Amino acid sequence: MTSEKTAAPVAPEDVALKAKHRAMWAMGDYPAVATEVIASLGPVLVDACGIGPGTTVLDVGAGSGNAALPAARAGATVTASDLTPELLDAGRQEADREGLALGWREDDVEHLGVDDASYDVVMSCVGAMFAPHHQETADEIVRACRPGGTIGLLSWTPQGFIGQMFATMKPYAPPPPPGAQPPPLWGDADHVRTLFGDRVEDVQATVQTLAVDRFADGEEFRDFFKATYGPTIAVYKAIADDPEKVAALDAELAALAERSGVRDGAMLWEYLLFTAHRV
Repeated sequence: MTSEKTAAPVAPEDVALKAKHRAMWAMGDYPAVATEVIASLGPVLVDACGIGPGTTVLDVGAGSGNAALPAARAGATVTASDLTPELLDAGRQEADREGLALGWREDDVEHLGVDDASYDVVMSCVGAMFAPHHQETADEIVRACRPGGTIGLLSWTPQGFIGQMFATMKPYAPPPPPGAQPPPLWGDADHVRTLFGDRVEDVQATVQTLAVDRFADGEEFRDFFKATYGPTIAVYKAIADDPEKVAALDAELAALAERSGVRDGAMLWEYLLFTAHRV
């Protein structure tokens, strides 16, 4: 494993925000989302990054290891980092069951406690996109990657299903803190190119889709995400004292899934696959 440094301090005004994010992702059962709904995304990212035996990999916003575990299965030396220890614990347990050796570290992608230029690949699968400050996140991803190394990101697009789910929930959610940016912006190729600027080359940005056939109808989708997905749980928690708002959001989320073809065999959830090499 690479050497590691003490994590950079978080600004005082961000301490409460990061604690809130940590608690949000600990709600429900995100590992169920990772294994039952989006399991195929991790291998897509691993393949796109060319990860294999001998590759050193840092997975930021790793969650329970949706991409870190496939990278380890491919023979890489992997460190999985995430803000939420409960998710890391779930990933560690799965790694132990499979006999995979990974490093697991609680870390904030905006203030990574790793040395400069210390990994061949720095990647994130629908994880780093949820950090509130996009430029700080991109800066840390670049810093951790060695010159010539690969940066790989897989992010939900604004116009795709998950982007539209966040747009549906937005009127019911508390206002975001000043300076926080919407997660689905990471699914806009122009936005991501701007964040990395001339620090990367050989950029490949393609919009792809994930076929999701886990749900029979809109109500099943809604109820699953209400029980498992931290951001959805947090929004419902914020409106719990207003039954009319709860009923309205219930109807809107179910309707979104219905419009997206949940009864037609599979919904297609759109994402941006972005890879580049650090200059």
